[in-house]
Amino acid sequence: MHARRVQDVVSEMTERRKLIDIAKLFLKMGTISFGGPAAHIAMMEDEVVRKRKWMSQEHFLDLIGATNLIPGPNSTEMTMHCGYERAGWKGLVVAGMSFLIPAILITGFFAWFYVSYGQLPEVKPFIYGIQPAVIAIIVMAAYKLGKKALKSWQLCILGCLTITACLFGLSEVLALFTCGFTGLILYIIKDNQSKLNSFLPFTLAGAFPLAGSIKIFLTFLKVGAILYGSGYVLFAFLEAELVANNLLTRQELMDAIAIGQFTPGPVLSTATFIGYQLHGFSGAVMATVGIFLPSFLFVAFLNPLIPRMQKSKPLRSFLDAVNIGAVAVIVVVCLQMAKETTSDWRMMLIAAITLIIVFVFKKLNSAYIVLFGAVFGYLLSYI
Repeated sequence: MHARRVQDVVSEMTERRKLIDIAKLFLKMGTISFGGPAAHIAMMEDEVVRKRKWMSQEHFLDLIGATNLIPGPNSTEMTMHCGYERAGWKGLVVAGMSFLIPAILITGFFAWFYVSYGQLPEVKPFIYGIQPAVIAIIVMAAYKLGKKALKSWQLCILGCLTITACLFGLSEVLALFTCGFTGLILYIIKDNQSKLNSFLPFTLAGAFPLAGSIKIFLTFLKVGAILYGSGYVLFAFLEAELVANNLLTRQELMDAIAIGQFTPGPVLSTATFIGYQLHGFSGAVMATVGIFLPSFLFVAFLNPLIPRMQKSKPLRSFLDAVNIGAVAVIVVVCLQMAKETTSDWRMMLIAAITLIIVFVFKKLNSAYIVLFGAVFGYLLSYI
């Protein structure tokens, strides 16, 4: 009996030590992880696989593949997977929260400052240069994702059709899921199947006025529940939900994107900034909880099912098509942002230089691109 109690105490101490280690690691990563999902996951692989040896390289790659099967921010969900592998569901919660807290606090501070002092006059010259630099980062993201997503000529055609449809006004959300299910149908036809065993997508309902923080929560919950691909697709969804309904101006959305890029952690922390603009502190809390809650639930449900889901060919075909659709949406968003942002020669110059930099120095952390844009924009704004 005494030996069992000792064993329980040791087990409890071991679990607590694991949770503390998880918290320390992902708090650090959440504080210094600039550069987008690809950079975050690369840092994670170095810390979790190479340094700490919490799992094998092969299993880490399996987790990356599984993360692409569900909506939500890939790098944030990868932290949750790593936490779950290390310490079960408690590790999942600790890892996810630890990674998000620094970004949420920093973004929340900028949101308060932005609302309190108008257009951030003290840092406006820096943001002036960040905006075109953001375009360069998104172009590179689309390029990298496109290289991975273009697995066949059929997917190439689907991507081109999605870009065309979005440019002619089709909802990005509808385009994304249409692309995904078209890919699934093509697989079924190719595989000589006659019956579709699938699920109905959780689509966006019609946009509605945001009269309070609960409605803000529901809006961002919808977005968080269907956000496939990169976090950059978020901007298209928010434009359709908020800008198109005159709840936010495109300039305010651009400023929110810039803040999201300028701060560490997941780009979806932009939701904190926008929620604060819409309904103060309670709006920021509700937007943040709404957009990240689905990821916690999806990862908790998915992780035990990874081995079986990886073997599903229909699901793989759906995912491949959704990925190429997500790249197409990113391209469309980038074109729209470029049209709005590069309004004078200074912004065009910053955009051109940062584009060259991201393609010549492909391993350069995106944080340096943002920093360069901020400093260069500050200098040029006084010319």
